[in-house]
Amino acid sequence: MKALMWEGVNKLAVGEVPDPRILNDQDVIVRVLRTVTCGSDLHLLSGYMPTMQAGDVIGHEFLGEVVEVGPGVRTHHVGDRVVVCSFVSCGRCWYCAHGLYAACDNGNTNPVIGETLWGFAPGGCFGYSHAMGGNAGSHAEYVRVPFADVGAFRVPDGVSDERAVFASDAAPTGWMGAEDGGVSPGDVVAVWGAGGVGQMAARAAMLLGAERVLVIDRLPERLEQVTRHIGADVLDYSRVDVGEALLEATGGRGPDVCIEAVGMEAHSTGPAYAYDKAKQWLRLQSDRPTAVREAVYHARKGGTVFVLGVFAGVVDTFPLGAIVNKGLTVKGSQMHGQRFIPRLLELMERGELVTEHLATHVMSLDDGPKGYELFKKKQDGCVRSVFVP
Repeated sequence: MKALMWEGVNKLAVGEVPDPRILNDQDVIVRVLRTVTCGSDLHLLSGYMPTMQAGDVIGHEFLGEVVEVGPGVRTHHVGDRVVVCSFVSCGRCWYCAHGLYAACDNGNTNPVIGETLWGFAPGGCFGYSHAMGGNAGSHAEYVRVPFADVGAFRVPDGVSDERAVFASDAAPTGWMGAEDGGVSPGDVVAVWGAGGVGQMAARAAMLLGAERVLVIDRLPERLEQVTRHIGADVLDYSRVDVGEALLEATGGRGPDVCIEAVGMEAHSTGPAYAYDKAKQWLRLQSDRPTAVREAVYHARKGGTVFVLGVFAGVVDTFPLGAIVNKGLTVKGSQMHGQRFIPRLLELMERGELVTEHLATHVMSLDDGPKGYELFKKKQDGCVRSVFVP
């Protein structure tokens, strides 16, 4: 079958790979209908995520049709249209039983890598390095989906492919940041990043009752999407002092909840960003914590910071003193999508959560390298590239 493969730093290629097959009785094979680029994929391209190998099929956000079913699958049948959670989870271990699906003990077939890097291994993820299980990704014609009864969800007939595909990763990731970040009615929420995840976090905060939501970015096409489709306020950090604007918006306190939706290649202005970028290029630190640092400094005393962006290793000049002396709660996680996807599909069906505007560039899988170039360089107003195998 045809697939988009990682061939090295900033190198992608479309080629032929073996068709997937049922390996365990709880697997299904899905024919991919839509698969989406994600900001976390850019960290693979930049070489900041370890344990990638040439020929790995990338992609983790997708929707498709079930074409083959393992003998142990109970809830899916051939012909079902399903959206698949990007994280692979068994549904039975202690972590899954407590709703911590991305920490599943059985979804990652290479746990020793994560244990070495981070102390414990996370669950598995499609197309996201061998540290996350080495699962073949979704930028392909077909995908094997392990634990399908846990991670695949039937899409309601009234929800289009273009809307439902974002229930795979962007929407549940954003919702997790708002819900697990503790957004409550009347809160003021600040979101760093106006990409797909940031927009979904902002919309989730609004649906959870936030009084005001402000989204911080510099790209006009993304800020315009926030205004038009999400309904939140926007701050262009290249034009305003974000700290002063947030104080003004909150009566001098700062936001109740700050959500970082940028990740390890954050962009900003000023000397702190230049310092982070230089150290990352020199591999003296693995990640740029610029947006996380800003969120910590600008959150109100006693507030919450939730880190949604992907980080791989270590950072420098982390403001631990601000966390302690301001009494902040700081949380972070990979996405526990199985907990949120059914609810999000219902919201999509009712029209309360719209996502199709994120798909600014829809193209053939053959154009995958071009789609990633547009996405990475933010050219032609690209927010997300969507591939149709």
